[in-house]
Amino acid sequence: MTGEFRPHVLREYALIADGERGALIGPDGAIGWLCAPRWDSPAVFGGLLGGNGAYSVAPTDPWHVWGGYYESGTLIWRSRWVGSSRTECREALAMPADPHRVVILRRIEAIDGPARVSVLLDIRGGFGRSAMTGLSRRGGCWTGRSGRLRFRWSGAARARAGQDGLALTVTLPEGGHHDLVLELSDRPLAGGPPNPDEAWAATEETWSSVVPSCDDLIAARDARHAYAVLRGLTSGSGAMVAAATTSLPERLEGGRNYDYRYAWIRDQCYAGLAVAAHGPHPLLEGSLRFLTERILADGPDLMPAYTVDGQCLPGERAPRLRGYPGGAVRIGNRVTGQFQLDGLGEAVELFAAAARLDMLAEENWQAAATAVEAIKKRWEQPDAGIWELGDRHWAHSRLACVSGLRSLAAAAAGPPDVLAGGPGHRQAAQWSALADTLLASLGDCVHPSGRWQRSPDDPRVDAALLLPVTRGTLPADDPRSSATVRAVLDELTEDGYVYRFRHDARPLHKSEGAFLLCGFWMAQAAQACGDAAAAARWFERNRAACGPAALYTEEYDVRQRQLRGNLPQAFVHAGLLECAARLSAAPSGPSLLS
Repeated sequence: MTGEFRPHVLREYALIADGERGALIGPDGAIGWLCAPRWDSPAVFGGLLGGNGAYSVAPTDPWHVWGGYYESGTLIWRSRWVGSSRTECREALAMPADPHRVVILRRIEAIDGPARVSVLLDIRGGFGRSAMTGLSRRGGCWTGRSGRLRFRWSGAARARAGQDGLALTVTLPEGGHHDLVLELSDRPLAGGPPNPDEAWAATEETWSSVVPSCDDLIAARDARHAYAVLRGLTSGSGAMVAAATTSLPERLEGGRNYDYRYAWIRDQCYAGLAVAAHGPHPLLEGSLRFLTERILADGPDLMPAYTVDGQCLPGERAPRLRGYPGGAVRIGNRVTGQFQLDGLGEAVELFAAAARLDMLAEENWQAAATAVEAIKKRWEQPDAGIWELGDRHWAHSRLACVSGLRSLAAAAAGPPDVLAGGPGHRQAAQWSALADTLLASLGDCVHPSGRWQRSPDDPRVDAALLLPVTRGTLPADDPRSSATVRAVLDELTEDGYVYRFRHDARPLHKSEGAFLLCGFWMAQAAQACGDAAAAARWFERNRAACGPAALYTEEYDVRQRQLRGNLPQAFVHAGLLECAARLSAAPSGPSLLS
């Protein structure tokens, strides 16, 4: 199987997802990645990482070119192949989602001329270790098992079992269609198989109810798609995974591969703040619910990341898989033992944003106050910081807390009829005073040139230090802010893209890829500084760093124009959405960067 379904460059993959898991579909019509039944479960289709297992739908005629597109405001994907005729396959994970049962919908359509399509199903649970067993055909469906998973495949009664799995050829006249429905579950599959028409209708209706129109924003189509991606990565618990995949290399070296199929507190807040910048949408409610539960449960011991059901992350291990070219496979993540102060600051920032939208109930205010107490208790301790490096007194971490505390204090001091059980003026004053204390402590992070530096013992500039400008932690005309923006422009940018920080004396592109999230931060910083034209340039440049499916990875190789890292990376889509919302507001004042 691995020889037949080789990996592709990341820009050629599309994502279908239902919030509980996601699948990547390549240009060859093969699902190269799907973990079931949950995000962090073992893969059943693992060809992306050199494992066994695949589910492919593709024309029998090899003389064709591939394309595809998403139906607006959804993660319903249409693979398209054009040769002597035009064939499409409409693809989705059925919604509403069941955490225990995956339902993959694939509708083959002969659009222009007749279609002849090959279908192959080879389920391999446990990252390829478990072959299909107990195969049985009854009532027009194939059933069986793969390890602990049960499956049922309807619409494939004429499939034949062979060495490579279940194979089927579908022949259609022009205008015809054929439905395939695959169910995978860790529980018995009760009842009959889903009716395809009803499953499609329910999926369409669900997407229409959970993704808002973004017609009031610039780049409305991309902004709405970014929202759909964030929704597709968000579980019913409200937790959003950082990415759908694991171990896709950020650099062609074994040590830069991570498992991102978990919910990071920081990333959750970035997504929530992006949604809040546009309106009080349902996705924000889920973020608030998950953060509130975790903060009330763990307080100052809040971990950087959790599984989507709020559990501790498993330790890192290396399964026996070949890996995506240039990388080694890792499952689990060692981030659990870290302390990340900025995550607390971002959580407080999100509670404040929700308060401005009148979305905080009493328990949310309680969680916000608990997060503040955690900041008060731990801010003087070194932490791993936004980039999860060695423990230091990172400037960005303290500045994130200053911003969150000031925003929450302003929200808490609002009119009593808006607070819905909020703390009131006295506590707001205490939070504001704590913010002043943290800001005063940052004298050890002012560079001799007048800008912010990364930490007391690290004089380099960091793109994360753009965030205080975009969040309004300090006025945009504060000398430290404007000097920091200029330093990032001078030292960390190349060809319209922004790097996190300079690792060493090598050219920027030789140590890592450009960080797309940082590019969207730069766009917002430019707007905050009054340069609307520069903001638009940064926004347009970075939103173009994707493939046909408009999915973004964490990093972008500027020289080779390739996506690098796990796909799709949620916080980049959050950055695009927030940037579109912020830039849609009227720019203010003269440029401070000229």
